Amino acid sequence: MSSLLLAAAAAAAAALDTPICADRPAKANAVCTVPAGHFQLEVGAIDWAQIKEGGETVEATALGSSLLKVGVDDRSDVELNITPYVRITGDAGKASGFGDILVRYKYRLSDDDAPVQLALLPFVKFPTAKHDIGDGKLEGGLAIPVSFSLGGAVSATLGPEVDLLADVDGHGRHAALVNVLNISAAVTPRLTIGGELWSSFNFDPAETVSQASADAAIAYVIGNDVQLDAGANFGLTRETPDLEFYGGISARF
Repeated sequence: MSSLLLAAAAAAAAALDTPICADRPAKANAVCTVPAGHFQLEVGAIDWAQIKEGGETVEATALGSSLLKVGVDDRSDVELNITPYVRITGDAGKASGFGDILVRYKYRLSDDDAPVQLALLPFVKFPTAKHDIGDGKLEGGLAIPVSFSLGGAVSATLGPEVDLLADVDGHGRHAALVNVLNISAAVTPRLTIGGELWSSFNFDPAETVSQASADAAIAYVIGNDVQLDAGANFGLTRETPDLEFYGGISARF
């Protein structure tokens, strides 16, 4: 084996000596990427949400929502998100089927030892869901996750994001602004808890929709390559789902 291959193999082995770093749980995106030449699968086993508005109750359940990541180099990965089954029920009826597909690319701008970690995360949503589940439109956006230490085992992550969404009437596009503040703490080397505040302002020409939630999550790492997680989100505005509960698993290969 050449010295170049030996160096690459050593770097990959060193990367896998560190615990898995996933975007799950919670809504904030992590800055970290998958080590070059490796795969990571982050699966939402179940995600259930309920919203009550105008006397109507709507429930949404997603099963098996999966984010597959492939490490490109020491700073970037490509990611594919699919949701094989979505079920929406309400007073007006019910719908179920395959969800939309999301393609993402994450590029970390900061060095490994930088006190502030920064990444760019552009994404595109392909409208593969039926019209009674999705909006049938190509959409996308750019997230810029930023994380830094607050001292000790506590860290903060900010998640500013701008989206380009289809208008409700289907005749144009508009911007939406999303942000999240996540505070997490490593209770033990394997157990992490976190809380966050999330907000979204959707500037559709028909009506500006403001959403916000207070969220809590917990994650537990098994070995270095498997993480179990669970969380709950609580809506703070009329347009936000009142309750959301989820659980999942992530694995690195």
